[in-house]
Amino acid sequence: MLKVRVIPTLLWKEFGLVKGVGFDSWRRVGPVLPSIKVYNKREVDELVLVDILANSANEELDYVSVADFSQDCFVPFSVGGGIRNPNQVQRLLSAGADKVTINTAAFENPDLISAIARQHGVQCVVGSVDVRYTGNKAWRCFSHSGKTDTRKDVGEHVRQLEASGAGEILITSIDRDGTMSGYDLELIETVVNAVKIPVIASGGAGSYQDMVDAVLKTGASAVAAASIFHFTHLTPSGAKEVMQAAGIPIRKNYIKK
Repeated sequence: MLKVRVIPTLLWKEFGLVKGVGFDSWRRVGPVLPSIKVYNKREVDELVLVDILANSANEELDYVSVADFSQDCFVPFSVGGGIRNPNQVQRLLSAGADKVTINTAAFENPDLISAIARQHGVQCVVGSVDVRYTGNKAWRCFSHSGKTDTRKDVGEHVRQLEASGAGEILITSIDRDGTMSGYDLELIETVVNAVKIPVIASGGAGSYQDMVDAVLKTGASAVAAASIFHFTHLTPSGAKEVMQAAGIPIRKNYIKK
């Protein structure tokens, strides 16, 4: 098993960070830059920053802010939200992003993933997928921050993302988002079994054990979380200690002896 990553997710809305439940009822968390500085000290493996309004606006992406954030981010930095063409990806990478996450645009322009992978390599592009449970062990993909039903089955879509050149999948359960009731393990296992690329579990983490279960019971390669780190005393370093004790390989150099 490869070393498993712990990845805080930062949802950026206008002038700061927010977190909601089920992609709704947004609650202010605070400014972006102080959060990044705090996470630098909390032994995270990566950070994901997503502008949740950018996919509904026609304005250009905020490259200046991304450049400011990246100067104080000392771990791999993935940026998403509103990316529609390869030129924007190049500008984000020049601004300091290490990867991009593509969600809505993968439905509107399936060739975008391929274009990014050709220009920058598969390691640069994360296929982000938000889903709702439809019953009978089936999930449907939603775009535009969970507002638009694409009518696509999750298994079909993640296989297409992999075929197009995505280097990994970030799978988020909208139903579990912000509830801290645990990941949807059946969903994660379904996605892990559908593709051969790494899968990042997201949506619902409420305890360290939830993270352990997402890895040991489903085969996820990484765990992403937001509410658990924003609103509880639990930390990424604490998560890694518990995961290591459970026999999960993590980046041991981050663990204080």
